[in-house]
Amino acid sequence: MSQEPTEPQSPQPPVLVPLRIRYRIRFEKKDLLRWISHRDLARLWERIIRRVALKPSMTEGFHPKPRIGFPSALALGVESFDEVVELDLAEDLAPLELLTRLENDNQPGLTIRSVGKLPEGFKKAQLLRSDYTLSIPDGTDVLKVQDAIENLKQQETVSIQRKKKQVVAKVATQIPTIEIDDQQIRISLAATDAASLKPNDVLDLLGFDDWIENGCLISRVRVALESEFESDDPNQFVRVNLSDTTKTT
Repeated sequence: MSQEPTEPQSPQPPVLVPLRIRYRIRFEKKDLLRWISHRDLARLWERIIRRVALKPSMTEGFHPKPRIGFPSALALGVESFDEVVELDLAEDLAPLELLTRLENDNQPGLTIRSVGKLPEGFKKAQLLRSDYTLSIPDGTDVLKVQDAIENLKQQETVSIQRKKKQVVAKVATQIPTIEIDDQQIRISLAATDAASLKPNDVLDLLGFDDWIENGCLISRVRVALESEFESDDPNQFVRVNLSDTTKTT
């Protein structure tokens, strides 16, 4: 019994995987912009993406959103010279092109410091440590401040109130640096699996919980990540020299 000829099957079209390239951007958040919340900052970056006509990689589900990630939230009212945001884009842009678009948006209070195009498989930004400066209010007895710092450094553990419960922190581990430097206190706060300390916690532990109302300005000067990324290749990384507004690689 003869078999009827079968129709040749047409080859299936290849499944196209959407392009998804992650960029790490360091930026300053100052002036009036320091008074917006972390949630509002995320919304601001969504608006910036639309304004500069970027093609973001979107989340899945019924309400897709641009893939935007921050390794650490900044407290309201704290200015920063070194925040980090990661954007996943569905387009391949040179870091300089992305930097130029973001700068041309001219968002008040937001200054781009660097743009890195992360290699495939590179780890997402995870906070290792935050460095801060806390200005000492005028008229403060600096010797009293120094004594309070030395007293805190001699303690093995301290307790802070966090959401109606006591949290115990190890001083040497979670405050690896605390010192007076030119009318300000410099502190480093390590990120931990437990509740991490905040600058206001340190002021409370020092006994200076009234400093904010007396004019103390808290500034985050460095966000250190577990996996840093820099490169001499301009196709991978570009940095802005803010002293003379020139771009360097």
